[in-house]
Amino acid sequence: MESHNVSNSLNLDMEMDQEKAFDYSKRAQWLRAAVLGANDGLVSTASLMMGVGAVKQDVKVMILSGFAGLVAGACSMAIGEFVSVYSQYDIEVAQMKRENGGQVEKEKLPSPMQAAAASALAFSLGAIVPLMAAAFVKDYHVRIGAIVAAVTLALVMFGWLGAVLGKAPVFKSSARVLIGGWLAMAVTFGLTKLIGTHSL
Repeated sequence: MESHNVSNSLNLDMEMDQEKAFDYSKRAQWLRAAVLGANDGLVSTASLMMGVGAVKQDVKVMILSGFAGLVAGACSMAIGEFVSVYSQYDIEVAQMKRENGGQVEKEKLPSPMQAAAASALAFSLGAIVPLMAAAFVKDYHVRIGAIVAAVTLALVMFGWLGAVLGKAPVFKSSARVLIGGWLAMAVTFGLTKLIGTHSL
């Protein structure tokens, strides 16, 4: 009898450990997706602002272009995530109906609206960084420097977070994210400057 109770207790402990591991795994995936979304918002908005700044030094133009990038990017991310997760939702519903004789366990299904909102929010949080860095600086060169400095700091932080959540080497991951962000800004700035000076 005692051995039976001990066996039941061990089984319960193992089930709880598996549940915790599963919950952590799901949570880590969501966090990683949020970090990637924020990084995307950061790099694309900063690059857009740097590109516009290459031909227009006016602070209002840079802020407006960054804000437009934030709104467009957040909407695009939300719609893309909604469509993607809804497709997954439909597949899982069909699978549940086949396996459970028409029964659908809604609590186990992904939420397209939640995924869309999380994706848009993550992108917006990243995009706010270069906007805030440029918002209060009137001098053009100082503004460009402030954007690069703020984005550099944020890129290192996002690279570190992504590495921790993905259990990857922290230095390599941070360096990769940082260099990628710098390249995106430099290429956008350079090409826009080249086209702007020759065709405008």
